[in-house]
Amino acid sequence: MEWLLSYAVSLQGQFFDPGKRLFIGYLASALLIAVFWIIFVLRRRPLAALTEVFSPKIWFSKSSQLDFKLFLINRLVFSIIRPALFTQLALAGAIFIALHDISTLPKGYFEKAPAWLGCGVFSVFLFLLDDFTRYFLHRLLHRWPILWAFHKLHHSAETMTPLTIMRTHPIEGVLFATRSAFVQGISIGSFVFLFGDKATLATVFGVNAAVFVFHVIGSNLRHSHVWIAYPAWLEHLLISPAQHQIHHSDDRAHFDRNFGVVLSIWDWLGGSLHLSHNVSNKVSFGLGNGMKHVHKTLVDAYVAPFLDVWKMVSGLSSNARKTSEDRHAASEPAGSESEDIRRLPGRQRYCHGEGGLR
Repeated sequence: MEWLLSYAVSLQGQFFDPGKRLFIGYLASALLIAVFWIIFVLRRRPLAALTEVFSPKIWFSKSSQLDFKLFLINRLVFSIIRPALFTQLALAGAIFIALHDISTLPKGYFEKAPAWLGCGVFSVFLFLLDDFTRYFLHRLLHRWPILWAFHKLHHSAETMTPLTIMRTHPIEGVLFATRSAFVQGISIGSFVFLFGDKATLATVFGVNAAVFVFHVIGSNLRHSHVWIAYPAWLEHLLISPAQHQIHHSDDRAHFDRNFGVVLSIWDWLGGSLHLSHNVSNKVSFGLGNGMKHVHKTLVDAYVAPFLDVWKMVSGLSSNARKTSEDRHAASEPAGSESEDIRRLPGRQRYCHGEGGLR
């Protein structure tokens, strides 16, 4: 029964813990921003604004119903497997000990620095490292076909609500949890070694101040049908809700764009930035290529990715055997289809719902 209690606490925490994205305070701020935007920017009546925000076609669609089911089951899965995952404290301790042997700087080298400096540098470093690694892992999920097999569950959403953030396969959840543990472990271990007790975090209600601001100004609107765009200059720095909706677009022209979470600088530098000013606000979501209702059931959502991976691995094995048999044959001409496939992003070269490579 202990796991059941852990599960209940986990569910409750998603809505009452300020450290969680679905905290009711963040949901309320997103609602206020959405209604304000529709009334004062789009010039619609208050009743029309509320009707749009709470559209039954969105909230009770089959896609949204699957979001809710995945949310409940994934929380149960993680309440069971979480003890087996890496923890940031364990990693921080290991890094702290390792730095004694490999660091050219002595322990506590910056211990005499002002408290505000230690707090500021640590908070900024943690925020930047966390945001960059989210961007990097997200890009890999699109780039590598095997990872895309799991991540495409998230992109199969055809309507989006704040709960869509929880529309993930447990394999992807483990990847992001491991990423988080390493980010915090590296940050805590190295900064405690160098700054001692000055390595404190700037927080609001116990949450990283930067993360708190990110959620308060509408992070939950990124997974919504409310189109809120920023000026072009600002979208070069911060990912707007509209930019993330472009990321979920089923238009092939929008594939593999806007991987960032908070900062769009990573996309700008990586060549994957897509601004919203030249995109219609009537973006439709999903996998594209006519792939509608790919994950109709929970079984599809959880099992299909493994089947797709098996088809890919089997296909690659067959190709390897064929290559071995034909190793004395002439090489393929440059520019052949098989050569081009290897250079395409995972989402573009992966056959949605069919498994294997094109």
